[in-house]
Amino acid sequence: MALEMRERCERCETAELPPDAPARICSYECTFCVPTTAPKRRRGGRGVA
Repeated sequence: MALEMRERCERCETAELPPDAPARICSYECTFCVPTTAPKRRRGGRGVA
């Protein structure tokens, strides 16, 4: 069973994702571009996913 990749990031909704672009897909087939899934840094230096 293959997962279906969407044409746009579902979080930022601005990044178009070509079929060969790197992306993150969850088990519910939600598609996200790589920058929106990268851990964020907060004050204090701890990463937050």
